Amino acid sequence: VQPPEKPLQAEEWNRLRENFQSPEVFEEVMFNSMLRCNSHIDVAKSLLTHVAKTNGDIAYNLLVKYLALCVQQGQTSEICDVYDIMKMRFKILEGGAYNLLIKGMTNSDQWRMALTLLEEVKKIMIPSRTNYESCIKAAISHQEMNLAFELYHEMLAKDLVPTLDVLQAFFDFNRGMKGAELQKELFGILLYLRENQIYPHKTFMRSIKLWFESIPGGNWRGHLTNITDSGQCPVCSHQLEDCDLTNEEYNNLRERIIRDVIHGTDTFRKTSPQVCLTRLFPVSLFLQLRSSLVLLCFLQLFDAVNCLAKENARLLVLGRKHMLRNSSNWKREIMKEMQNKAHFFFAENISGSCSLCCRITLLSFLLSEHQQRGLCYCRLEILANLMSSHLLLQKSKKVFLSVSIQQPALPYDCVVQTTGDTWHIPYKDTFEEKYSYQVPRKWLCIQQKL
Repeated sequence: VQPPEKPLQAEEWNRLRENFQSPEVFEEVMFNSMLRCNSHIDVAKSLLTHVAKTNGDIAYNLLVKYLALCVQQGQTSEICDVYDIMKMRFKILEGGAYNLLIKGMTNSDQWRMALTLLEEVKKIMIPSRTNYESCIKAAISHQEMNLAFELYHEMLAKDLVPTLDVLQAFFDFNRGMKGAELQKELFGILLYLRENQIYPHKTFMRSIKLWFESIPGGNWRGHLTNITDSGQCPVCSHQLEDCDLTNEEYNNLRERIIRDVIHGTDTFRKTSPQVCLTRLFPVSLFLQLRSSLVLLCFLQLFDAVNCLAKENARLLVLGRKHMLRNSSNWKREIMKEMQNKAHFFFAENISGSCSLCCRITLLSFLLSEHQQRGLCYCRLEILANLMSSHLLLQKSKKVFLSVSIQQPALPYDCVVQTTGDTWHIPYKDTFEEKYSYQVPRKWLCIQQKL
């Protein structure tokens, strides 16, 4: 349906509706088309008025679509009018409507109205990340930094993960600003990147660099560099943190695993992990394959096993019994060849077997001699929800299994690091999802010249 270029009278709308193949959904289809074509607001308003006169009221979904067009065009007064109508007619609005209302208000001179809407959302549901970030960006752009950081900490407390876009905004809008408290908050964002092993993209990295260099009297200078294989920064000669676990970190990790995983209650436990322990004692490298995540296809797994077998690594592969069926995903002859080079344990094809594989891998890690941590350990993604830090995700020697190549283990920790007068920040050239086996080799070195 092609929307009209100017507002129509009632009889003209009726004529279009009658000629439409599905008259019962004409208005909805027409509004979708108006959104796509970004039709003039008066055209949409004439259809809305026609519907109200014909039916006596306007359906919720049509109001939301009209609201979306108003937000798309920044029609603040219309957004307020629609909100008044919806608030009068409906006791509770759903998340999509609130997203539109908050977004529309934050992009206008009435942005504080969005804060009122956010409080309204809190009474009936947990606000979305979009809700918070729209308000944060509005506060930042109006230099209400205390409010922006308050909202930022609030969303973190609700386990909402901020986008890199909003984190970058904090650095972009605070160049040249003074204040120890402000610096502390921005340093806190960098430490958030560290604790969650998040790598900024090049644009975000440049914003960080420019902010440091703009601090009045700070005398910070940033340089782009590549860290040597030994972990030394060529710019400042600083040695990056070693990736080995300290005794304290290891003991903390061990206690958390025993408490939360081995002794923890799990209604999905189907098999005792003791069935594998006799095999696990001598294993020095563990590769966990969870087919539900499809981390590696069978050819990539085959390449990994071959590569590690050449190094005489004693390898355990955890999977499910469906891998033994001859299929396009799991070729029988290739599976047999891999079984000659590695130990395999196949759990049942049930949801609970994921828990079994996790427990076996964790037990294996714990049963290995603490002094043997110099051996290669595969990174254990399952610890992400157990540890609030990156202890095992980035520490302890390991092998990175990428899509097509096996990267050698790095001797240093690939996370944001600081000594107080230096910061080292790993970054990627472009924005992309951060997969655990992909670590950047480019760094931003920032030094403070005292």
